[in-house]
Amino acid sequence: MAATCPAPPWFLASALVCVACSGGTPADAGPVGDASSPLCPGDSGEGAISTALVARLPPADYVAQGNRYFDAIDVTAPATSVPTYSELVVRWEWPPWLKLTGYTRDQLVDTDKVVKSKAPAAVTPRDCRFFAVQPFARCRVSFQYQEMGNGKPCPIYEEFTFDDLGEITFVEAWSDLPGQLPSADPSDLWAEGASVHRLSTRVPGLGTATGRIDLAGACMTKAAAADVDVADFVLRAGDFWKYWFAESAAGGKDYFARGCGW
Repeated sequence: MAATCPAPPWFLASALVCVACSGGTPADAGPVGDASSPLCPGDSGEGAISTALVARLPPADYVAQGNRYFDAIDVTAPATSVPTYSELVVRWEWPPWLKLTGYTRDQLVDTDKVVKSKAPAAVTPRDCRFFAVQPFARCRVSFQYQEMGNGKPCPIYEEFTFDDLGEITFVEAWSDLPGQLPSADPSDLWAEGASVHRLSTRVPGLGTATGRIDLAGACMTKAAAADVDVADFVLRAGDFWKYWFAESAAGGKDYFARGCGW
């Protein structure tokens, strides 16, 4: 039976509903030490967090993946320029966006195509940079939507976490606006300080060679019990569309304008 699509608060949400109906040399590949979840000390398996990994590809490769991510939703970019996602890739967009907006490779590939078609935008300018500590690629970009915003740009800060193969395992996004970024320090433009609030470095499993997470794993369960953001992620990933619809409905008709600062 065909699914009935409810009326979402903005047209990009409608597009997603229809899916449901810089150069350098390789970094040192040596061990980084114990970078496991504090709930699973010394666990280099399912408890490993993303900072356990080191970059094994040239810095330019990670920067290219960040740019290819935006190419996949940029109407001015060639359709052949797409990122390399891991099987269980996660996309998490902090409020006023909709938190978990993608989970698994197939879902992100499908939604990228729909967004590019139904919410046309040029993603420019872009500034993507490599960092030696996860997230290896971090970008400041501006979305120029063709059918909304009255020509005003939508500034976004986005980070990309990778496995040892160079596949994207976690995409995390914030509005690039005061008070909405991962660091409260306005001089910390690339979220390198000690007080940064990001989710990617708290999810057990992202620090394994494959970056594969286990929603029902013992370390994930412990992390979720101690960390409300990890618990929120696990809940949403367990029933993606249910929570996506609920978050979309709760966002209100103006959350896109709030997220872009319009």
